[in-house]
Amino acid sequence: MTEQFRRDMSAEDLASEAVELALADAELRPSDVKLVIASNALGGVLCEQGCIRGQSWLARLGFGSVGIVNVENACAGGVNAAHVGSLAALAGESPVLVMAAEKMWTGNRTRTLEAIEEGVPASLRQEMKNTLGSNQSKSLFMGLNAKWAKDLLSSGATTVKQLVAAAVKARFHGSLNPLAQLRTRITEQEVFDAPIVVEPLTRPMCSSFTDGAAALVLTNENIVGAPKILASVLNSGDGQGEYHSSMALAANKAYEESGYGPDDFDVIEIHDATSAEELLALECLGFYGPGKAGAATLAGDTTLGGSGVTVNPSGGLVARGHPIGATGLCQLVELVLQLRGRAADRQVDDARLAMAVNTGGIIKDDVASVGVMVLGRG
Repeated sequence: MTEQFRRDMSAEDLASEAVELALADAELRPSDVKLVIASNALGGVLCEQGCIRGQSWLARLGFGSVGIVNVENACAGGVNAAHVGSLAALAGESPVLVMAAEKMWTGNRTRTLEAIEEGVPASLRQEMKNTLGSNQSKSLFMGLNAKWAKDLLSSGATTVKQLVAAAVKARFHGSLNPLAQLRTRITEQEVFDAPIVVEPLTRPMCSSFTDGAAALVLTNENIVGAPKILASVLNSGDGQGEYHSSMALAANKAYEESGYGPDDFDVIEIHDATSAEELLALECLGFYGPGKAGAATLAGDTTLGGSGVTVNPSGGLVARGHPIGATGLCQLVELVLQLRGRAADRQVDDARLAMAVNTGGIIKDDVASVGVMVLGRG
């Protein structure tokens, strides 16, 4: 994975750096790779590369005639690419290189926000913004997350202080990650006092634009010490379901496929576009009962060294960063480091079982794409 928030680098530079790092780690040359899966969400709008992004951004690395398949599924593109890559590797196209890169910062904030909102059907965008009151932040997705946050608070089981605790925890973990976008710790009071994005979410509770890339090498060989994919589930919504119910459905499939349940995991990377979404995800994925995730977070249970599953040791989207189409691969890179015991100051003790959950896009009240991948220590 590259350092996040590299405004000085082009999409091509980001993609190349991540791929070179992954190939070096696997002791491979480009000519050894049998297939490349490339993920990107915003290149068509922000980088003037609407098609053949993988071929364009990796051309200088010497892959020659190796097949390159491009994947786009909004914020879930990374796990989509990994899922497709895992199927290809199982089918014998091994090794497979999976790459994801995103260049979000152009200096034109409005243009980037408009590009992000292409993760919602064009016919629904303005209606959703009006309904959600998103004109305050100019962000449909932050408006949606604010609605979820208000729903949490109105239940009486979750408090603003618990939302704040999730943001403080994310920034603590980010401070331990040399590749994170935000590496400074923050206090509860600083989160409370920060500018409001959409009530009740303040700025430190929300993810932000990130330029970054990540890459993985997948193989069907049995390599001693290499983490194993124990389950990979990819679901799409059609507008008939509900966002968090769809997440739960995908997670339950992954639990069944892997043979493990929420109580078995040591570390997870989940899609915390906001601190409120982290708490909702923990509950819908079965790690905590309804209304219980906030209290556990405030108590420190989800922090490194806490009594529960460690959540987003990378800092998550809130602190590590959210490079849209690369986020899912960033999650998986973190989990591979954890299972290898190479996560340095943020290492989860004796991490053996891990899970990544990556979501993207909205179809009415439903998630457009959700991917869940379970990894076990080799």
